[in-house]
Amino acid sequence: MIELNSHQHISIGPLLEEFKVASADEIALAIGRIFENRLDDVQCSSLLTQLKDTGRDQEPLILAKCAQQMREAAAQVDRKAIRNLIHTRGRKEGSYRGGFCDLVGTGGDGWSTFNVSTTASILASSLLLIGKHGNRSSTSSSGSADLLEAIRPKAPLIAAVTAGALPAVYERSRYAFLFAPIFHPGMRHVAPIRKRLKFRTIFNLLGPLTNAIEGNIEARVLGVCHDGLGPIFAEALRLSGAKKGLVVCGEEQLDEISCAGRTSCWRLRERPNPAFHGPDSEEDEDSTTSDEEAKPRKVVDIEQFTLKPSDFGLRPHVLTEVGPGKRPEENAATLMRLLRNELPRDDPVLEFVLMNAAALFAIAGVCEPDTSDMGHGDDGKVISEIGPGGLRWKEGVRRARWAVESGQALASLEGYIEASHAVKGQ
Repeated sequence: MIELNSHQHISIGPLLEEFKVASADEIALAIGRIFENRLDDVQCSSLLTQLKDTGRDQEPLILAKCAQQMREAAAQVDRKAIRNLIHTRGRKEGSYRGGFCDLVGTGGDGWSTFNVSTTASILASSLLLIGKHGNRSSTSSSGSADLLEAIRPKAPLIAAVTAGALPAVYERSRYAFLFAPIFHPGMRHVAPIRKRLKFRTIFNLLGPLTNAIEGNIEARVLGVCHDGLGPIFAEALRLSGAKKGLVVCGEEQLDEISCAGRTSCWRLRERPNPAFHGPDSEEDEDSTTSDEEAKPRKVVDIEQFTLKPSDFGLRPHVLTEVGPGKRPEENAATLMRLLRNELPRDDPVLEFVLMNAAALFAIAGVCEPDTSDMGHGDDGKVISEIGPGGLRWKEGVRRARWAVESGQALASLEGYIEASHAVKGQ
């Protein structure tokens, strides 16, 4: 459904005419042409508008296929170097194998709360390798990039952390911020069109699915701005090959785990496939079978449940206590006070962040062991209580508090800041 004309411009006229019956592959291919600047403005606008008007921008397979096209067009990281980092810098514990993790949201919930996911990801980097994918604000007063650039006295050089520089950054810290314009340069071709369209396009949904190190993401927490997107994103993640993840939506239609009330959750969970009839050993399977139609050894299920603040051992806080969002400079000052352990233990912003960091710890698997030796300041008193979804949410909070009180989260951020300055120009 895509034609090439004499000027080497792509014509997607046939696709647009038969859009309702077009396949996910055909639509994704057209989206991919945007990153090559092969669609004129009229066709690009029409494609994005039809995706929105038909609701096909919320089909899991289309999201997964379009995200794949966007990742393939991104600046490519050295996969071998990234895998080596997992072995040398990853800290295996429980079912966590030392891989990269992310904590990200769709945005667009209208609440403009404190930068929870960015702050929680910094806390999580005390125990996990974090590749935080993010951008400047489009709907709130302070996006993740805005927050980081407002840190004083020394802010990270977020644009210096390129695909080529990424391995060097992780040599100094378990944390790195992957600034979307640096890793997705092809998005510049559609930016003016998105501004003119005045509605949220499929690209607002693709952001959380297009981390440049996606193939090495072991676990993630992904917030969505309305609960109807929860099962859609969970399925899109599963179709993309994710095996360990948690999609969340606060009952206020908040793209975080809510500190005020209930949060709907969709957990991706890998389990043995009862239909598998191959050899007992995975090594034997790799060396003896070439049957592409064989049933997989494991499958990924999606389990739904609900969380509330008491599941984390915390009291609820109304959203007005953690918002409306302030300017980046104010949020950055709060971030640094939090990381320096200068906030009261029951501070609403702190507890909001602790919940979300705890969720990433829990879904990654580091809360599973009955023993704990995180380092200086860890009393080793594991909270073994199992909560909704079969996970130890209170143990996650214990670990998140340790990240703050031990200074490990602050040290991780400082390592990232220094690394970003060290790699400038590489």
